[in-house]
Amino acid sequence: MKTQPMRTLTISLTPQQAARLQSAVEGGGYASDSEIVRDALRLSEQREELRALELEHLKRAYADGMASGRPVEVEPAEFIRGLKAERRARG
Repeated sequence: MKTQPMRTLTISLTPQQAARLQSAVEGGGYASDSEIVRDALRLSEQREELRALELEHLKRAYADGMASGRPVEVEPAEFIRGLKAERRARG
């Protein structure tokens, strides 16, 4: 597998962000500032993938709910009593 050459970018950071980068490198957690940025990008990609999966799950749940039929009015207290009765019946 052939890798593409790295690009050099200039980024602007707040003094606090720059200090955190320096601290992470000096503390041995990362070998370089670039490694930290690459790790942050990987985490961002993972977060976006997770959001996409969560959105797909919500879309499926919505579709399942819509396909389950017409809504039925339920009295909340009666519903809770029924749940408790089922639990007692199961032991």
